[in-house]
Order: sequence, then structure tokens, then C-alpha cells
Amino acid sequence: MTRMQPGLRINLPGTREEDCFGWTYESVSDVKTELAAQEYLQALLRQRRFDIDRLLQVPDGIEDQRWLYEHMRQICIEMGLYVAQIHKECTEQTCPSMQANGQPFYCAAHGRPRTCSAVGYAVHTLDYTMRHLSSALPDGGTGDAAQKHFQSMMRRLYRIFAHAYFHHREFFERQEAASGLFARFVRLGRKHALLPESQLIIPDLPTTA
Repeated sequence: MTRMQPGLRINLPGTREEDCFGWTYESVSDVKTELAAQEYLQALLRQRRFDIDRLLQVPDGIEDQRWLYEHMRQICIEMGLYVAQIHKECTEQTCPSMQANGQPFYCAAHGRPRTCSAVGYAVHTLDYTMRHLSSALPDGGTGDAAQKHFQSMMRRLYRIFAHAYFHHREFFERQEAASGLFARFVRLGRKHALLPESQLIIPDLPTTA
């Protein structure tokens, strides 16, 4: 039995897992908190996770760059769970270096870029990205300097998916079927010109084209 009261957007003690976060929002203005954009996006994901066109559509009252920022922050949250899951088979022993389709990648988290295990690269990249998203971005997050930061973040995050695709294909396909995270990531990057086509080494999926 659900413990959520009508009109009350809070999970009360005793609420079943399947009933948690059961409320919806018609618009961002319905969210009466300081994290309105984030909460609205998360509500959309619960309702329409695989409707990427709808998810990427900028809501009324939110600037385009702000919506990009919220998507990137949410993607990092979900990728944290992604990396925690892949670590069951992608370890420092099984994948001692970060690479995808024979192409090695260096980790920039060590002062000087150097080789790093695949899972170490993933953890370091997520930490780097979240720290930068949580700090003040150049030009208030809207200018050319901020665009370059976003491009760097997306390029590094993409490599995590690429490693999973080429070295842990069953995991990649299982996760994508359950979450659609990679498709949303690629479509977001293409929409904002953050992922050059020459660097997209994973073949297009029906959901990413």
C-alpha cells in the first residue's frame, strides 16, 4: 500500500519501492525547490526515459545551456551506477589499461597523462567531470570557453561507453536496453556539437541515429 498522500511530493515512511517518486510535474514552474530543473528532469526520466526527443526538449522557463548542464550532471550520476556495475567484470586485472577497439587512452588525472586501468580511468573521469560541473564554469557556462569544457567532458565520458561496447558487449547491451543512457548521451552530444563524428567509434544504434 502506498504511503504517498495526494498532492504531497514526498516519499513517506512505509512507501513501497515501486510507488516511490510517483508524482509528476506539468512544467518546471510546478517544482517549488531550488533544484527545480534537476527535479523536473529526473521526473521526466521516471516517466519517459526512452523518449529522447522529449527529454532533450528545452522546457519553458529554462535556458538551453542550463538544460544541457542538467543533462550532463544527471548523466554523470547515472554513469556512477554504470561504472559500479561494470566493475564486477572490468577490474584492474582484466582491463589493466583503458582502450577501446585497439585504441589506447591516457588518463589525465595523474598530473601528467599516463596509462590507467579502464575502471580507474572511468572513476577518475567521473570525478573530474562532477568537480567541474559543481564549480563555476567559464563565461557562466554559456560562452565559448564553457563549450570547450563541455566538449572535453563529453569526449572523456564517451570513452567509458566505448570501452564497455568493445570489451564488455553483453554488459553494454544489457545496460542500454534497461536505461537508454548511451543513446541519450550521444543525442545530447550531437545536438550541442560536443561530440565530433570522427570520434564516435561505436556504430550507430537505432536509438542514436
